Amino acid sequence: MSAAKTLLIVYHSLTGGTRQMAEAARAGAASEAGCVVRLLHAAQAGPADVLAADGYVFATPENLAAMSGQLKDFFDRSYYGVLDQINGRPYASLICAGSDGSNAARQIGRIATGWRLNAVAEPLIVCTHAQTPEAILAPKHIGEADLERCRALGEALATGLVLGVF
Repeated sequence: MSAAKTLLIVYHSLTGGTRQMAEAARAGAASEAGCVVRLLHAAQAGPADVLAADGYVFATPENLAAMSGQLKDFFDRSYYGVLDQINGRPYASLICAGSDGSNAARQIGRIATGWRLNAVAEPLIVCTHAQTPEAILAPKHIGEADLERCRALGEALATGLVLGVF
């Protein structure tokens, strides 16, 4: 029997939406026997965590049309320490957006391209339509249909890792 695969989910969440999405992806991935799932806040994750994983989910809120500063900090702290050591590994991204999330997804994609990771799904963007200061700062509640999409993505990535598809 082959060794278990590890899926690392790195997230940042200020108002809870991205955390809910990341936890749903973790729940989906954890349903796959043979896959160990590690869910780490971006401030806690670093190069050793990236090197120890076989695949990744990067999850962020959209902040000012960009990924969160905390997730960017994770990438800044980890980038050179893993460069050319994780080539070809699979990844996906989760974006909790107030408007469209496309630029945050594009930023993650550019970093993943530099790491030579393999995108195995289109960025999963959940739009909360939070546009006022009060709505932006309010706790988020992600709907069941969107959480199911996150669970399915986590499960698919874990299954692909375990089966050797990725």
